[in-house]
Amino acid sequence: MAYKTPLEQLSRHVKERGDQAFLHQPVNRELKIWTWKQAEEDARKVAQGLRDLGLEPGDRVAIFAKNSAEWFISDLAIMMAGMVSVPIYATAGEDIIRHVVEHSGAKAVFVGKLDDTKAGTKVLDGSIPRIGYPYETVPHDHRWADWVAEKKPIDPIADVGLDDVMTLVYTSGSTGKPKGVVLNFSHFAAAATANQHLIKLDPDKDRMVSYLPLAHITERGVIEGTVIYSGSPVYFVESLATFVDDLKVAQPTAFLSVPRLWTRFQAGIHEKMPEAKLQKLLKIPLLGKIVAKKIRQGLGLNSVHTFGSGSAPISPSILQWYYQLGMPICEAWGMTETTGLSTCNIPFRKERLGTIGVPIDCLEARVSETGELQVRGDTVFSEYYNNPEATAESFVDGWFKTGDKATQNPDGSFTIVGRLKEEFKTTKGKYVTPVPIESRLAANPEIEQVCVMGAGRTQPVAVVVVAEHLRGGDRSALRASLQQTLDEVNASLEAHQKLDGILVTEDSWDIDNDMLTPTLKLRRSHIEDQYVPKLDLVKPGSVLWIDEA
Repeated sequence: MAYKTPLEQLSRHVKERGDQAFLHQPVNRELKIWTWKQAEEDARKVAQGLRDLGLEPGDRVAIFAKNSAEWFISDLAIMMAGMVSVPIYATAGEDIIRHVVEHSGAKAVFVGKLDDTKAGTKVLDGSIPRIGYPYETVPHDHRWADWVAEKKPIDPIADVGLDDVMTLVYTSGSTGKPKGVVLNFSHFAAAATANQHLIKLDPDKDRMVSYLPLAHITERGVIEGTVIYSGSPVYFVESLATFVDDLKVAQPTAFLSVPRLWTRFQAGIHEKMPEAKLQKLLKIPLLGKIVAKKIRQGLGLNSVHTFGSGSAPISPSILQWYYQLGMPICEAWGMTETTGLSTCNIPFRKERLGTIGVPIDCLEARVSETGELQVRGDTVFSEYYNNPEATAESFVDGWFKTGDKATQNPDGSFTIVGRLKEEFKTTKGKYVTPVPIESRLAANPEIEQVCVMGAGRTQPVAVVVVAEHLRGGDRSALRASLQQTLDEVNASLEAHQKLDGILVTEDSWDIDNDMLTPTLKLRRSHIEDQYVPKLDLVKPGSVLWIDEA
């Protein structure tokens, strides 16, 4: 297929809809808007600023910031200058920031919106030029506003081709140090083209919201890539506190989230309306539709025609729960190494609920003899940066070994069973795959987070975090609910998989306490380090709060 680079697509939109709104950034509760023409001009000026620093084509330029219109413009500017972008998670700690900057050899860094500036301030000490977005951020040497006001637009822009390196995207580092994935313009073009083919954004009708980390390839490819290739407008959020209000302003028509946030949305609904009452109302024909619509409106999602979930496994029970609210969430799967979205249940098919759907047009997938999902195609990366050993280990006969355990269903769709490296062996010599068990436990909406562990034990144990609004309350009803879930789940498991019990903690797992990756996946090794010493306190078949031991 003859793909177009993002810069070619940008040029087309500037010609066709140059005066139409493209980027929408709330600042102090006022909406700042860039047209396509304005965004391109700002990107050209910033590209010239990079050249004026003495940087050359091929040099790496980091972006350390939360999502914003300036993030998109920086990305385009780096392309226009012929350089290579290196995103860094805005939540990254000192070690990760230092590793990414040093490993990539970044020659400059854009710094922007951050919830905490301490790590960035310590590591980004001025040894490479720092360009500061117009928000509260780390100390910097150059002001974005000055460049936009004073620089002349670069002319001509770099003549980048599909085979040129576009970006180094570092993995989220759920185990070990993040690896730098080399993605060419062809990889990004293939992914964005396939995404647009699936989601079918109409630039005159559709809108998207960018709020998941742009340092993650899914947000970069599915949101940034899709709007650049479709010509659709995109909205950003000002902060976590304004998130729902910003959604209501944007009224997105396609919306992507991750399991952790879908669970939080569900818990927020339950806080206002108990599950039993909600289910009773939903079963009343006319009233049920009204209630479901009010919930969608309350979330700012009533205009959405395509819902998505990715980044980590999501419980089929949660997908079923949202389906009855008129929110058919299309589960998707992908990796940094596959430029994000690679298989999906788009368009939504209810019979495929709980699967990751089928591969996108430009990708093939298979399950190996060992049960590993393997892929090849236009979106699959070519190498890890400066790591030929890891590159060689990741391919077999041209197929990328994803490390995910999967099954293929009769209709061609795939179901992820878990990560091969997450399997653990009990003292009985039997292997346990935690994800399917966690998925069954998560059917109880009172469970917000769950991690099944048990390497070297006779039987596994589930450690759960209960929904925030239930913490600190009366435990009797909650204990009964968890006990019923434990009994029901154990009844469905083979003998070696059955849970000894449930250990309950009221300490939430998040990025700040290093229990979740920046993409909100469980850091299993960190969680196990904290809770394994307490597992022996759980009596077989029981539910125990940590503070009761």
